[in-house]
Amino acid sequence: MYVKLLIDKGANKGYLLKNYFSYFGVIMELKGKKINFLGDSITEGVGVEKEENIFLNRIKIDEELAEARNYGIGGTRFAYQNGSGGYSEGVYKDVDGCFSNRFDKMDDDADIVVVFGGTNDFGHGDAPIGEMTDRTPDTFYGACHYLFTGLIRKYLGKPIVVMTPVHRLNEDTPASKKPPVTLLDYVKVIREVAEYYGLYLLDLYASCPLQAKIPEVMEKYMPDGLHPNDKGHEMIARQLAKFLKNI
Repeated sequence: MYVKLLIDKGANKGYLLKNYFSYFGVIMELKGKKINFLGDSITEGVGVEKEENIFLNRIKIDEELAEARNYGIGGTRFAYQNGSGGYSEGVYKDVDGCFSNRFDKMDDDADIVVVFGGTNDFGHGDAPIGEMTDRTPDTFYGACHYLFTGLIRKYLGKPIVVMTPVHRLNEDTPASKKPPVTLLDYVKVIREVAEYYGLYLLDLYASCPLQAKIPEVMEKYMPDGLHPNDKGHEMIARQLAKFLKNI
């Protein structure tokens, strides 16, 4: 009613509607924001021909972000590899930089943090999936707890967005762990732990139609069956930007 009265009195309709919805949490102004993106090779941009087409760079350009910081490193996971480090004197050592070991090195002044990973934990990670009660990066469950609580403390009061992995060609082939697990099992862990801490969850596995098992989709959007190309990143960017505006 207040907005209608102001519009009737000649106020700018577009301005009023934008700020009305912003006030009630429907639209977040992304312009000028600094966003940290923690991820693996997809965040890094493997499979993309032009750097500006990496999903986070597309968002930076389209939404006029102040910074879109890319902390993506190919091959990395939430949990550490047993063969590449381990626990010693209270510190987790991982030579290839799992998420749990490098989130604290990201810039402190981010307005938003986005985490996008898990597919490598399924694909080649040797840490067991674990249980909900785990709290150390020895297992996937534990790594999710360790990472999410660490991010909450580091960016206290700032939005933390967790994105589940997109589909991949061999997602139903059980990983070489006991008991055998599929990509969906990892997605379920990410969902469960993110919800436990009340983090923002963008479930790409459930809502992004990058399904490599459909030959036409694979050819157009993710030719190697895992890494989205420029068009695939455009799809992710569009979905993520919309999500961010509504948190």
